[in-house]
Amino acid sequence: MEQQRRARVARETLETNVLVELDLDGDGSSQINTGVGFLDHMLTLFTKHAGLSLMVQAKGDTWIDDHHTVEDVGITLGQALKQAFGDKIGLQRYGHAYVPMDEALVRTALDISGRPFLVYQVKGLTEKVGQFDCQLVEEFCRAVGFNAGLTVHIDKLRGKNPHHILEAVFKSYAQALRMAATITGTSLPSTKGKIE
Repeated sequence: MEQQRRARVARETLETNVLVELDLDGDGSSQINTGVGFLDHMLTLFTKHAGLSLMVQAKGDTWIDDHHTVEDVGITLGQALKQAFGDKIGLQRYGHAYVPMDEALVRTALDISGRPFLVYQVKGLTEKVGQFDCQLVEEFCRAVGFNAGLTVHIDKLRGKNPHHILEAVFKSYAQALRMAATITGTSLPSTKGKIE
């Protein structure tokens, strides 16, 4: 019987209320409403390029700023990914992608390792894109990776326009995840006999 690689995770704190539903073997469709417009845009394209089906509903204390909402959406998405990976049998495990966005070029390499780690080398951004704080993208990437059990390296190779750079970050993360989460075998992709 084929494994259903789906998950539903809810997270509620005094600062946010987040619900994520995803299907790793989806069709790129999304229903995203976080209350943070730039994040909605990035998650919509992330979903398409990761080949997921994704629903995210979030309400947070955005009258303070967007930090809690962005981070908690990342935490919840990461937990949903970890759940959807299941026993990890047959996973490709490793993924990488170079994504150009006009003058910007970003590379992401990741491992569904069970050992969370983030290297985020995306320098030279302005403080904001519109009303969105650019430094929150690193917080989001860390929250997803640490809660999904991913080792992630994200490097801006070139670029000037912050919107282009951040869009390439999300698209390359998505493409690398899509590759790593692909089922390519029938055994656990580890010589240790476990991934944790």
